[in-house]
Amino acid sequence: MKEVESPFSLKNKVVVVTGATGVLGEAFVNGLNNAGASIIVLGRNEEIAKLRTEEVVNAGGKAIYIIADVLNEEDLVAANTRIMETYGRIDGLVNAAGGNVAEAVIQPGSDIFDLNVTALKQAFDLNLFGTILPTQVFGKEIAKNGGSIVNISSASAVQAITRVLGYSLAKSSIESYTKWMAVELANRYGDKIRMNALVPGFFITHQNRALLTNPDGSLTARGHAIIAKTPFKRFGEPDELIGGLVYLLSDASKFVNGENIKIDGGFSAFSGV
Repeated sequence: MKEVESPFSLKNKVVVVTGATGVLGEAFVNGLNNAGASIIVLGRNEEIAKLRTEEVVNAGGKAIYIIADVLNEEDLVAANTRIMETYGRIDGLVNAAGGNVAEAVIQPGSDIFDLNVTALKQAFDLNLFGTILPTQVFGKEIAKNGGSIVNISSASAVQAITRVLGYSLAKSSIESYTKWMAVELANRYGDKIRMNALVPGFFITHQNRALLTNPDGSLTARGHAIIAKTPFKRFGEPDELIGGLVYLLSDASKFVNGENIKIDGGFSAFSGV
């Protein structure tokens, strides 16, 4: 009896993951490997990128790592050249690079009319243009054979979340960009290439750990407030994003375009009452 390929399979698909050296990036790389993808681990930390790649290869998967800054177009073009030399195609892109900038976090009691605008711009550029620039470079290759681009938004794009203004502005823009680009891609390429976004709730990462937890691991007042607003009464685990990611990259979502899919334990659905 002929084996039927699962529509969720990423076998024979080449997927670029930016920000692959981060906490969520690690889960993405492992999840894509389990789904059968050939992975390009792209990030700035060579030690971690090399380790992630070795873990995939040792598990029987296929991966290479490339050191690149998502805000440096020359880095991205060079990365694209190497990917094409190695695999000859790109089928998927995960724009996972991003995060907050410490100096852009608005401190309690600070003057709201004396913001660090330079830091806000840095957070905005990292998250929004750190998504747009890789799409400009790698998207051209995806469009040739068809495929999927997945951006990473945030719960802060859905509701006003105090203190993280620059990050919130950028993630709101990513949701707008996702819808806009999805329509424009469809107008030009039909159903060959699509763009969607994941909207994670609260997951502990390097950037937000100090905001949500104390050095002893207990929750800060902000951490408690977030848990109280989350019906599941816990933070998410990075692996819980994998199902949504694989779905959006796979043929199972061939008719899904311009969507921002929430994975937040009910945070955005709950009024708090």
